[in-house]
Amino acid sequence: MLSSAVTAASHSSAPAAVVYAALLDAESWPSWTTYYDVQWELPAGVERPVRVEDLRTIRSRLGRVCCRERIVELVPDRRFSYEQAAGLVASHRGSVDLARAPHGGTNITWSATYRHALPLLGKFRRRRLQAWVHDLASYANSIVIRHS
Repeated sequence: MLSSAVTAASHSSAPAAVVYAALLDAESWPSWTTYYDVQWELPAGVERPVRVEDLRTIRSRLGRVCCRERIVELVPDRRFSYEQAAGLVASHRGSVDLARAPHGGTNITWSATYRHALPLLGKFRRRRLQAWVHDLASYANSIVIRHS
């Protein structure tokens, strides 16, 4: 079984609070990722903020479940970390770190570690992670523009 670590970075003109809110807003993910559907697994009728140990289900454009992820760390406006609870890739753990940029906005660093059996997945994951971090930054920018 191979291990790989991947990191990607981008900058958003949006404040960290806006970027962090986008990460927690499962309904927004299909608008800025390649996922078809992302849903938090909460008991029916429960409305509360996302918290550590919550699960989310991620579906592909074909409607199939890609994976289930468990939230392992939440630091408001600074870090969003998760791990794979079920899916194709064993031992997947990711973290999105947010830092105030010196000249305004937010620097976003998305890192992930994977254990997998296919050697070519590393390049694919790196490209995909770079697209996600760029798309997250763009999405956060669009929120700021819509509300200004």
